Amino acid sequence: MLSLKNKKVLIVGGSSGIGLGAAKMIAEEGANVTIVGRDRARLDAALKELPKGAVAKTLDATSDDQVEAFFKAEPNWDHVVTSAGAGGRGALRDIPMDKALAAMDGKFWAYYRIARAVTLPPDGSLTFVSGLLSQKAAPNAALVSAVNAAVEGLTGGLALDFAPARVNTICPGAVDTPLWDQLAPDARKALYERVAKTLPARVMGRPEHIAHSILMVMTNPYITGTVMFIEGGSRHVG
Repeated sequence: MLSLKNKKVLIVGGSSGIGLGAAKMIAEEGANVTIVGRDRARLDAALKELPKGAVAKTLDATSDDQVEAFFKAEPNWDHVVTSAGAGGRGALRDIPMDKALAAMDGKFWAYYRIARAVTLPPDGSLTFVSGLLSQKAAPNAALVSAVNAAVEGLTGGLALDFAPARVNTICPGAVDTPLWDQLAPDARKALYERVAKTLPARVMGRPEHIAHSILMVMTNPYITGTVMFIEGGSRHVG
């Protein structure tokens, strides 16, 4: 397996949830981790949870100019992970077009911008995080399904274009992240328990479960062009 010791790793969307979980695990492997996001306060809070030496910088991945300037100033990264994007839920008729475009821009086009701006070494990697709605439809989630499916659609082609550097996508199911903070604590706990009961794994996903898979595809030189499902068996449940 490839070592992450002293490697430069960029986590886009690393201030919370899966991105922060990945940043913690990767930093523990000895990598020099930089997390980026739009909210400075959230970045500073996340930095307190990371090992000494980690760095946080502001970057709006929906901005062509900011992404171009960021990678022009810091072009050399060994590994890049993208875990960002929210919004897009609701019946299509109820989602204004500007909100629909923003949902696609905040994830698919953000990842696209990162991919076209980054240059990786031969043993480097680019890892996307999508979501299970790409494969398992749910009511009022058609737009989210389309966004995640578009991300996964980049994977194989970019694996060929970036070779021998590797490109993979991790597709998580339901995960305990700040996405659910909109619910009251009791309601959130009840939701997690209901979800866990429906899964063959009988556990609710946690950021570290997904981070472990991100770490694996980063360090395994034989994995590229792969969409990996980490969802507790949800795909096999009706």
